[in-house]
Amino acid sequence: MTINIDPNLITLGPFVLSWHGLFSAVGLGAGIWMALRLLRGTAVSEDDVMTTAFWGTVGGLIGARLFHVIDQWSYYSQNPVQILLINEGGIAIFGAIVGGTIGGLAYALVRRLPVGLLLDAGGVGLILGQAIGRIGDVINGEHHGLHLPEGTPWAVTYVHPNTLGERGVPVHLAVGYEQIWDLLIFGVVLGLWGRLPRAGMVFWIYLLLYSVGRFFISFFRQDTIAAFGLTQAQLVALGTAAVAVWALVYLLTRPVRTSPAPRPAEPAPAASDDESAVAPDMAPESR
Repeated sequence: MTINIDPNLITLGPFVLSWHGLFSAVGLGAGIWMALRLLRGTAVSEDDVMTTAFWGTVGGLIGARLFHVIDQWSYYSQNPVQILLINEGGIAIFGAIVGGTIGGLAYALVRRLPVGLLLDAGGVGLILGQAIGRIGDVINGEHHGLHLPEGTPWAVTYVHPNTLGERGVPVHLAVGYEQIWDLLIFGVVLGLWGRLPRAGMVFWIYLLLYSVGRFFISFFRQDTIAAFGLTQAQLVALGTAAVAVWALVYLLTRPVRTSPAPRPAEPAPAASDDESAVAPDMAPESR
């Protein structure tokens, strides 16, 4: 397959709207819409959902940029001013997930909202947003895939002069593989919504499935090796998957809190047919 699309959708002077930016925004909106729809009629108000989403978005942007800067520290250590120029690109999806979860969770805890319910709705919304956001990556050619021999049926070749991919080189469409995986996860977690015994389980299942998929799909990408022959995303995926498994086991084995049953009231003593009868300890002495 050949992709011959300009990665920049609109250019007006210094303003540039890329396909990546467009679909990131659409994905964010779709994720929030999904969470609102799932939480309609629950104990969480629409205002609280929107405010949780706002702080989750703030945390996601910070986390996404931070993870990217750490991954490319050899460059940013020499160009520290570039760290602040997020408009020029450079984010990490795992950073967005971690930072977004922390941001939204912090607000939910302060407001004493049902954390497990919000996590579940957030997980379904997140994976939907990720799948939509990857459309922009596919068009732009970001996150280079490994090279493939000429004529490979599933290879993708970017040919536009402005592409962010490797022009004219057949590659694995790794972000496309991830998009398919994201859509499969979305179907799973949406189907599990409201059907599991504990609130919060849908979120951890989402995180576990995404981490496992991202770990293996990363072998088809040209990413910087961080340690042990693995990339930063793969190391984070392993850690995240371990935490998700622990959380699921904890939720499944945690005893259910039940309120103590009220003590049954003692039956009142039966009244005597003899109106003159009195309690034994109050009986008059025999005459």
